[in-house]
Order: sequence, then C-alpha cells, then structure tokens
Amino acid sequence: MANDADFIEEEDDLEEEAELEGGEGNTLSDLPGVGAATREKLEAAGFTDMLGVAVASPSVLAEKVGMTPTVARKLIQSARAKLDMGFISGNDMLEKRKKVMKITVPSKELNKLLGGGFETGAIIEAFGQYGSSKTQIAHQLAVSVQLDGGKAVYIDTENTFRPERIISMAKALNMDTDQALKNIKVAKAYNSDHQMLLAEKVEELIKQDRDIRLVIVDSLTAHFRAEFIGRGTLAERQQKINRHMHTLSRIADTYNVCIFVTNQVMAKPDMFFGDPTEAIGGHIVGHNSTFRIYLRKGKKGSRVAKLVDSPNLPESEAPFMITEDGVRDL
Repeated sequence: MANDADFIEEEDDLEEEAELEGGEGNTLSDLPGVGAATREKLEAAGFTDMLGVAVASPSVLAEKVGMTPTVARKLIQSARAKLDMGFISGNDMLEKRKKVMKITVPSKELNKLLGGGFETGAIIEAFGQYGSSKTQIAHQLAVSVQLDGGKAVYIDTENTFRPERIISMAKALNMDTDQALKNIKVAKAYNSDHQMLLAEKVEELIKQDRDIRLVIVDSLTAHFRAEFIGRGTLAERQQKINRHMHTLSRIADTYNVCIFVTNQVMAKPDMFFGDPTEAIGGHIVGHNSTFRIYLRKGKKGSRVAKLVDSPNLPESEAPFMITEDGVRDL
C-alpha cells in the first residue's frame, strides 16, 4: 500500500503543473495530487470520473485504490469542492425533475398506480410471495423500456431470466425479437459479493452506452438471505445490503436510470390480523427504496399491486393480469 509521502510528493508536483497549464476542469486529472499513476489506479478501481470520487467514502476509496484514509479523504474533499455539491433551490430541483422519464408497461392501471409509469432516477422495490409476478414485471419492463429507445441491464440472482419470455412479450408489441434480446445485458450473480460487484460494474456499462435506462436486480435479497443465517449474522447482512442499496441509489441519481428490484417476503408468526407477510431486508431496504409495491395474487388468476410507500403518491391498488403477451389490464 502506498504511504502519504508518495501521494503528497505527487500532489506537490501536479499543483505546480496545474499552475503552469492554467484552467480547471472536472476530470480526474484536475484533482490536486492526481497524476498519471494515481489516475490509472483510480480508473482500475472503478473511479473513472470526479463524481465517482466525490460520492465515495474514504474507507472504500482507500481500500480499492491502495492509499491511506487521510489521502482518500483529501481527494474526496477536493472533488466535492470542484463539483460544488451543496444546496440547490427548489426551482433547480424542479428543473432536474423535468428530466425524469417514465417507463410504461401495457397495463394502464399499473402505470396509473405509479403516477404515469416506472420512474427513472429512483429505486422501485416490488415484493411479494412466490408467484406474485415480480419476475414477470421485471421481464416486461426490460421489453417496454425499449419502446422509447432505451436498454436494460438484468442482474439475475435466482436463475429467473428467460429469453423465451422476452421474445413472447416483444412479439406482442410488434418489436424485433432479436434486437429486443440484444438490448438486454444479463449477468448471473452467484453470491452476494458477486452481486455487489456486478452492481458496481453497471456504472461502467452506462458510461459506455447512455441508452441504458433500466437496471433490474431479481432478486435483491436472495443471496444475502441464504448466506447470513441466524441472529448473530443479522448486523453484517444488513450492513452489506445497505452498501448495495447505496450503490444502486447513486447509479439511479447520477445517470437518471430506473432501478427495479424484486424482493422476497417472510411470514410473521406473531401477526394475528391482516397480511402476515413482510419484506426481507427490513428498514434498510424500505428506507433506500423510493417506491415500494406489494404484489399479491387476486381472484381468478389476477394479480394486485399495492403502492405502500411513495414520496409523492397516495397509497392505492391496481389490479392486473399476466398473459402470454405479458403484463396486461384485467
């Protein structure tokens, strides 16, 4: 691991170069102390731009790049100062909200439930029992996002992605089925660490292809639930899920993409009234999700989506059904 002296010496040299060259920018090389060698280390660790450094934590940056926490902290502070990551007015926030897009599915009721569609720049969590159509909605979104020129990334943790389903849904929308499959990047996650790594690599994919507007994680908690068993491991599990959710949240906000995650449920034996099911991940997943949808089976093969949490929409329900063509209204 490099020591402070190595980076400080390089910092002094580069400050002199910056004074000679003049001008300021927002690339990694514009940060004090970042020369060619340090830039290569940052990029190799996945920090390819100034924003990536600015939103990193000192401990993560130090561990991945191989620098001390002190130097990492200075680097982060410099990036934040250059990007002016302070307060903005409500008007500025309103202008930023105008860039939000809505991914619509072939169910008017489901779109209406979410205020016009699945929102970019947000994490949308869909949780429910087995067979409640979480994966079906994920497949439908991966197809529907392409109607407006978008593409999707699908992180598969339970071996649920089916290209045959994409083909049938694409045919129903008169889409080129071969192109529909090409526009979906799929990766299978074999454990929780691999899943977290894939989430970080999504950022690289988006930088290479700005048409990516949807990231699906199906399911979010399956590996964490299988690997961390018993109350003694609960704290560690929640910490890892929290880091994972923060990575997804940063990607959603930075690149204005929709993050759709599915989640499992567990039974609450002490629940005597109402629905005895609860989403896995507890408050960590709940607080990090922008919208939360509870899915359940309805009558005669129908499904019901209930919006249980939203920053701007009322709690409500939407009936829909799953057909050979995909997600449709009753």
